[in-house]
Amino acid sequence: MLDLFTVLNKGGLVLWKHAYTSLSGGPVEALIKNVLIEERSGTDTYVKDTYALKWSFANELDLVFVVAYQKILQLPYIDELLETVKRLFVETYKDTVIADQGIHGDYSNFDSIFTKVLQSLETKYSSNRTRAPRKFEDTKKFETTLKGSQSEVFVTFFLGGGPGTQIANNKSISSSSESGGKLAVDDDEITKNIKALKLQGSPRGPGKGGRKHGTPSRSNSTTPSTTPGTEKKKSQKQMRVWDGQIAKGEMEALDYSGGSNADAMDEDMVKSQHMDEAKLGSKNKQGIYEVQDVDMVEDDDDDYEFADDIDHMDNTQQQQQSAGGTGIFSFLKSISGQREMTADTLDPILASMKEMMISKNVAKEIADRLCESVKSSLLGKKLGSFERVSVVVRTSMESALKRILTPKNSLDILRDIEQAKSEKRPYVITFIGVNGVGKSTNLSKVCFWLLQNNIKVLIAACDTFRSGAVEQLRVHARNLRALQTSGGGVVELFERGYGKDSAGIAKDAIAYAGTNNFDVVLIDTAGRMQDNEPLMRALSKLVSVNNPDKIIFVGEALVGNEAVDQLTKFNNALKDFSGLQNPRHIDGMILTKFDTIDDKVGAALTMTYITGQPIYFVGCGQTYLDLKNLRVSHIVHSLLRN
Repeated sequence: MLDLFTVLNKGGLVLWKHAYTSLSGGPVEALIKNVLIEERSGTDTYVKDTYALKWSFANELDLVFVVAYQKILQLPYIDELLETVKRLFVETYKDTVIADQGIHGDYSNFDSIFTKVLQSLETKYSSNRTRAPRKFEDTKKFETTLKGSQSEVFVTFFLGGGPGTQIANNKSISSSSESGGKLAVDDDEITKNIKALKLQGSPRGPGKGGRKHGTPSRSNSTTPSTTPGTEKKKSQKQMRVWDGQIAKGEMEALDYSGGSNADAMDEDMVKSQHMDEAKLGSKNKQGIYEVQDVDMVEDDDDDYEFADDIDHMDNTQQQQQSAGGTGIFSFLKSISGQREMTADTLDPILASMKEMMISKNVAKEIADRLCESVKSSLLGKKLGSFERVSVVVRTSMESALKRILTPKNSLDILRDIEQAKSEKRPYVITFIGVNGVGKSTNLSKVCFWLLQNNIKVLIAACDTFRSGAVEQLRVHARNLRALQTSGGGVVELFERGYGKDSAGIAKDAIAYAGTNNFDVVLIDTAGRMQDNEPLMRALSKLVSVNNPDKIIFVGEALVGNEAVDQLTKFNNALKDFSGLQNPRHIDGMILTKFDTIDDKVGAALTMTYITGQPIYFVGCGQTYLDLKNLRVSHIVHSLLRN
């Protein structure tokens, strides 16, 4: 059964609805917010809590038809119901909706029409599901009856007897022989078999395992007799050194990040390696240090134009449409603006656009959904006298990209840090991601940005798995201290070595930061593949135990289709393994290696589309100043540029 069917315009006004029950959790409002506004209508079904929602557009009237039902139900008539109700509603109230967007219309008479349509579809599909009942002879229960056993010859004769075999009684044997059966067994053989079964079913003899007291055990009989003088002295076993663990003496010998080695380091050398004045950000009017924006290649003569072949397709379609009529009537039709956008008109342009986005490193699944969403929002719309299909599609795609990429929450981390300081607690940021994407390096870049804003930072070394992870952070902390010559920024490393529980180390680091008045705790975690369940459980435990303020996913700008799998499984792991009623999810992303991709910025769109979360920074180099802002206009321009 349905829960709700409603008709609303694209402004959110409900024109008509038929509700069978009150819906909890606002699934229709969630559909508008998370799907329709964010251009995610390319998906087939939207699931919210226990509800599944489907929808269809009537773009010529700017209407949306939505049906909601329990997601556990399999209702095969939903798609046909949507299209039928849409057609009847448009035919009945087209003039009313055109007049004033349906605001003052009366649609109460549509209840009877909807009820008849729903009943007819339910009857149609229920009759299709009815099947003739199965015959009793075809069921397994029939095999247990006398007739079934005789027909299937279930009587089993055996000669040797043994466990798991069955013996038929004399009646069944005689009936089988009388009916012409070829098998025959004499009474003496049956008696022997019955005695064998009785012996097998009899209780075992005394002693463990049915062994008699007088019978010696196998272990006693095979144990060699030894005397104290002939026993060999066992050699002492050497302690095993597990991977990732080294002795204390070896650690001190290999540690070049502390003691006299660190004291003797030339700070001028560090500054010359990591301080490029051209990459240094600037302070705004409020005195806040801001990183630079990404340098994007600008083409003055491009101006978001599509390729010539798309324009050629547009011209060809217009010629084909105008060729359908001749004379004054076709001329009047061409200037009256009555051309309607159909699937045949949109498909070639959207196909070319999809190929272009995939070439810019957008995941194929995301490109398909986005093009389907744009197509569903344009089908049925009328073109003006001088409008081109390619321009309309480009404009719609541009607005869709901006809606997806525009952050829905504030990106002002410094303001959130000040809020946490007023609550007298440290602000906690956890960095997660797969192996080798640059989590530790970009954590250090974020730390440099915070130090420039006079923030007291504690770095928690919670990567206790990878060899050298703690030493790497120790070197970063030492370099950052050398670069921080003015202001109130302070950086310190909190580490407990290798082989420890990362969740416990993070908890101790947060407690240490609270005691010593640190403003921010940056938690570095071990890299892990999204399919590694034990490590994903450990990550979920770290997040559940410590509840960080921000969970930042660090991903490569080079990644394509793999980004969908990574982000989906990381989010699912945080949800499924947390054990919390309201589990956490990824709060934002940092894209690394952004200087290696030219204009192939598709990973930014893919990650934002999957998570619905913003991109805070992008990494564009190896120094601490190579952290930059990525504007929405940069991504849109790169994706729509040839």
